[in-house]
Amino acid sequence: MDIPEKAAMVIKELMDHGFEAYAVGGCVRDSILGRRPEDWDITTSARPEQVKHIFPRTIDTGIEHGTVTVLMDRESFEVTTYRVDGDYEDHRHPKEVTFTASLEEDLKRRDFTINAMAYNPETGLVDIFHGIEDLKQGIIRCVGNPEARFNEDALRILRAIRFSAQLGFCIDEATRRAMSGKAEDLKEVSAERVRVELVKLLISKHPEYIREACRLGITRVILPEYDRIVGVAQHTPNHIYDVEEHTLLALKNIEPDTSLRLTMLFHDFGKPVVKKTDGGRDIFYKHPEVSAEMCRRILKRLKFDNHTLEKVYRLVKWHGLKYLPNDVSVRRALNRVGSDIFEDFIKVQRADISAKNPVVVPKKMRQLAEKEAIYRKIIRRGDCFHVKMLAVNGRDLIQAGIPQGPILGAVLERLVERVIDEPELNEREKLLELADSVKSDPTIFDEKEYFFEH
Repeated sequence: MDIPEKAAMVIKELMDHGFEAYAVGGCVRDSILGRRPEDWDITTSARPEQVKHIFPRTIDTGIEHGTVTVLMDRESFEVTTYRVDGDYEDHRHPKEVTFTASLEEDLKRRDFTINAMAYNPETGLVDIFHGIEDLKQGIIRCVGNPEARFNEDALRILRAIRFSAQLGFCIDEATRRAMSGKAEDLKEVSAERVRVELVKLLISKHPEYIREACRLGITRVILPEYDRIVGVAQHTPNHIYDVEEHTLLALKNIEPDTSLRLTMLFHDFGKPVVKKTDGGRDIFYKHPEVSAEMCRRILKRLKFDNHTLEKVYRLVKWHGLKYLPNDVSVRRALNRVGSDIFEDFIKVQRADISAKNPVVVPKKMRQLAEKEAIYRKIIRRGDCFHVKMLAVNGRDLIQAGIPQGPILGAVLERLVERVIDEPELNEREKLLELADSVKSDPTIFDEKEYFFEH
């Protein structure tokens, strides 16, 4: 195993002082799989105070649980003393820990067999719980009793799904039964912890494995909105899959970016809410707007940052926007959606189309390609599609006699609509003349009209 120089130095220094020391956990697993580990964690028989005595630069990052961060130049390594965890009172943290001199006792407390291996250059691989065998067979299996492992830390239930999705592994049957039986305990895990695992699952190679989380009763606890799309039929010319199957296909067909994967997960959550059937055909009127409001509530509940929340909300809201492959329609779409997320909007529409009825996909993909080409021409030309791109601003209109307040904003918006239709109108004098005529239009405060695919 190729251990990075600095990590190898930490292990060697501990061993030179008479202690045991091993690389442990995910870094060992990933190395065996031929993946490059992000972090190198080290476990040792040395007590925290002994580690601090050996290394001149350390940080007490979790010293009550035996963890000291050792600084080597600009790199840092978590060094944790062998330990046995006491009782878990909150399904997340041990009430107390006891240090031990036994590596086996330390490995027993870990979550899955593939994460319970240790290695150093002198001893080689320590694999007491047959992690190598499970890696070869592609199995996620708890160390020891699965119920005991999930009693200790309920977040491990989600981690099992996440590792399964990242590695393309199946989950051992006894582990699956325990996950299902203990799923309710996830209510006691913080939203922030759930969010981290959900994102890792969604940006994995197999985001569609969220279906397994649903089948085991996990989404019912952490994301009940998902369960409501299961089995919801879509009897329309555009669809042959139910809402869940369409969602999973769309998830797989977009790049592993957090905002994009979240968008595809949420984009049709509103369909069960608005579904109506007329003459044997299902109608999902205004489902993007309903999905967007649901998405906002979910992201707030899971403590996502405001930037991600607002971006995903907008992408979900506009994902079904109907517009034509011509300059005027694409400029209007840019006005509605916003140029800052339009590239992602196109990716979202492409993924959405790819998961529809295969009969309609080729035509819709050709139309989307035409729209994308027109969008790029519009950006290159600098066409006006936003208030800030007008040849006049609010100050100009006030000086021309347009009163401040709601009427001013409404006039500016109406000018943009006219310039979108007729770009040649975007000249100062023409716009001032046009502003004088539209300020008294009785429809000036009417909402913009837009249409969504059902």
